[in-house]
Amino acid sequence: MADTSPLRQSVERDGALLRLTLARPKANIVDAAMIAALSDALLGHAGRSALRGVLLAAEGPNFSFGASVEEHLPERCADMLASLHALVLAMLGFPAPILVAVRGQCLGGGLEVALAGGPIFAAPDAQFGQPEMKLGVFAPAASVLLPYRMNQPAAEDLLFSGRSIGAAEAHAIGLVQHLADDPEAAALAYFDSHLAGKSAASLSHALGAARGAMLRDVRNRLAEVETLYLERLMKTRDANEGLVAFLAKRKPAWEHC
Repeated sequence: MADTSPLRQSVERDGALLRLTLARPKANIVDAAMIAALSDALLGHAGRSALRGVLLAAEGPNFSFGASVEEHLPERCADMLASLHALVLAMLGFPAPILVAVRGQCLGGGLEVALAGGPIFAAPDAQFGQPEMKLGVFAPAASVLLPYRMNQPAAEDLLFSGRSIGAAEAHAIGLVQHLADDPEAAALAYFDSHLAGKSAASLSHALGAARGAMLRDVRNRLAEVETLYLERLMKTRDANEGLVAFLAKRKPAWEHC
């Protein structure tokens, strides 16, 4: 029987490295199935005593086009946000560093997943953006995570404009940590040079020490923005209009209410 999982996973480097690969090219949509697969994989491997790192990458020319717009519709968005935010917290609290390798488009929910990892290794063709505002909604997880990656004005630029930026600009503002023609190879080289020789137990405690305050803040802020999204934004006319217009492939007609 063919493998229908949206995620490929393997344990390499004698148990030191977990490789997770989004496996629904070319879009690698972060939908309920992808979120569940990532969450299950992290939960299933969190107890590996020798694990010193995770490599998160994607098949095909693009990391991810983003979340499923259908799952953002009013009748489904509560479940979608809850599961995505649980994944974000699981990634931030994972006991080993998560290295993220990006090619092509890394947008919307795909960028939110990348932001929940550690250093981002990007190919020259990589494009990063939070286009949600173009649909009349905002990006809850990115609203919380982007200011941790860069300064507040730069984060707000991406969140409010919905524009995409290239790898060079993303590197200049701190969104991307490493530029490489082959980001997966660069991430593996970083792992081999800087993580493989470390104590897994010590790395786990170092992550807890470095991210303790951040994790508490992100947990509280995600709850706040989730409530704002569901109880206020999704009761506006324009948020629903933007999503429906996108699915109908037409220009939204804003009424500013």
